[in-house]
Amino acid sequence: MFRYSLEHKEFISTNIHGRYVLELTSMFNEKFDVEIQPSQMRAFIKNNGLKSGIDARIKLGSVPPNKGKKKLWSGGEDTQFKKGHKPHNYVPIGSERVNGDDYVDIKVADPNKWRGKHLIVWEQRQNRTVPKGHAVIFGDGNRRNFDPDNLILVTRGQLVIMNKRGLIQKDAELTRSGVILADIIQKMGERKRRKC
Repeated sequence: MFRYSLEHKEFISTNIHGRYVLELTSMFNEKFDVEIQPSQMRAFIKNNGLKSGIDARIKLGSVPPNKGKKKLWSGGEDTQFKKGHKPHNYVPIGSERVNGDDYVDIKVADPNKWRGKHLIVWEQRQNRTVPKGHAVIFGDGNRRNFDPDNLILVTRGQLVIMNKRGLIQKDAELTRSGVILADIIQKMGERKRRKC
């Protein structure tokens, strides 16, 4: 850590006005034969409440310094994306992936729209979309078994009860029975609430 002497502090206070941090740091390093970083100079200025008097903000209504200028960068043209270029990790529509919840997704549109494979398979079989407030579950609990007979449509309410009561089994028929049982439990709860 650099320790500023009284002479250092006086030099900075005297020379800060009208100078940017980089210029002041360069002057300071040359004068005292040291190698402090601009970040150290910024910290000193901030900690001591010093001001350079330079307002680098663009004033409202003023003309930007780059107005009317084109291509303000230099180099890099060879590595910029060309029209029609696809990134190295691009995958075509119809590709499959396993998401973070261990479900298989299918890419349905560009640039990056994915949908659960089980939902697509169910919708193709039933020839309709999954209704709002519903979910499609795997009857045998295996998220890789896309047999249409293994995919069961349930309401979100049924799904909550089935998860809570452990009614999703390793057999699709038992899980279908679990859906019926979830309906019964739901109806019993509704009647109980009405009586209270």
